[in-house]
Amino acid sequence: MANLLQPGECNEALAALPAPFDRLAFVDVETTGMRPTSDRITEVAIIPVDNGVVGEPFQSLLDPGVVIPPTITRLTGISDDMVAGAPVFARLAEEVSGLFDGRLLVAHNARFDAGFLRNAFRAAGLAVTLRELCTVKLSRRLDRGERRHNLDSLIARHALPVGDRHRAMGDCQALPALLARFVERDGLGAVLEALGRQIKRASTPPNLDPVRLDEVPAVPGIYRFFGEQGALLYVGKSVNLRSRVRSHFADDHRNDREMRIAQQTFDLDWVETAGEIGALLTEARLVKQEQPIFNRRLRAQRGLLAWHWDDESAEPPALMRIDELAPSELGRAHGVFRSRVKASERLRELAKEHRLCPQYLGLEKGTSRACFAHQIGQCGGLCAGRESEIAHRLRLKQALGPLALEAWPYSGAIAIHEARDGREERHLFRHWRYLGTARSEGELAELLEGGDDYPLDMDMYRLAVDAIRGGAKVEPVE
Repeated sequence: MANLLQPGECNEALAALPAPFDRLAFVDVETTGMRPTSDRITEVAIIPVDNGVVGEPFQSLLDPGVVIPPTITRLTGISDDMVAGAPVFARLAEEVSGLFDGRLLVAHNARFDAGFLRNAFRAAGLAVTLRELCTVKLSRRLDRGERRHNLDSLIARHALPVGDRHRAMGDCQALPALLARFVERDGLGAVLEALGRQIKRASTPPNLDPVRLDEVPAVPGIYRFFGEQGALLYVGKSVNLRSRVRSHFADDHRNDREMRIAQQTFDLDWVETAGEIGALLTEARLVKQEQPIFNRRLRAQRGLLAWHWDDESAEPPALMRIDELAPSELGRAHGVFRSRVKASERLRELAKEHRLCPQYLGLEKGTSRACFAHQIGQCGGLCAGRESEIAHRLRLKQALGPLALEAWPYSGAIAIHEARDGREERHLFRHWRYLGTARSEGELAELLEGGDDYPLDMDMYRLAVDAIRGGAKVEPVE
């Protein structure tokens, strides 16, 4: 049996493979079951091979967030104790996605491994295009006289090197050796013909120069698709522009919307950012400013409402426009509603759930009698003198608590910092208002001089809250 391929080692058979088969990522995942949409990954191993040279392998146990069935533990040896304290996939998602940048995924039963990875990336909020090659299909085409094509059979038949069997890296290590063995035995032409039958190329839109598609970099940022006369069709964002742009056109035969975008796209451009937060902010700003034809979300929001309530006051909640609230009052705003009807419906639901008085809340006209809700046992009795104002206020606070907007936790403006490959960006916020993105000290000073005349945009607010809660690097700038 041959030795395992080592990092830095060049395999001549693999080095002979031309593009797009010259950059490969051999993969194996261990999971809690067989269903990619509901089961989870417990271990992942990836061996990148570029131009025949074996790269640094990646391997990690993962916390699946669910109990590992005993049958799976007996098969793989991976137990709940082993994954306790291991990272969840979302923590490693960007690092793992980078290993597929420009590489084809190669796995034994690739549909299984790729299916789990696609769902894991999707759950982590990443849109990653995986183009796969299956060594089971390859074996069936090149070894048509053989009945068994499972990995155990191939290891024995081809005397392949293998590590810890039924663990991710052990199984993964056999795959580059298997592909090399097929090239050595059957010749480069036969292997390329078999691989060529598997590869699914992203279709280039009929009116788009293929060179433009190839020029898209694999970096974070936003991209825009344009129609025949420069009309803006779509704005999107990604941590990997190349993969995301190509995914639009790879899916155009399965999704009517994607097909229409592909058919109407004549040109594209992109803007690089230092990271995901910058891409999200730029996308939100451009969609609202430029109103692309195919974007359905992040439209400009005007006249949004919230219930404003001071829990130390005897006054009931008042419905106010969010953009009219003073910055210091945002922490007393509850919920975001597009109409008075929707706001009243939600408050009515809370009143019923928490036995609050509709008369006090202004949902029912006050009279000299107890409210109707009290008469049917759905009000605690504030209107009938059977409940104290303080007790009612405490339950109202409990009811509105989950809807409360975040109070601004800083004394002045802050910058959310991102950096990549020498590119630095500071996204400035003051009282949750997005001031802009600074890429130099001059831009920083100019943005800070803008005062507080910026509108409160709820999409920008949510992006900032999520970034800060997610551990983004924050620095006070005034």
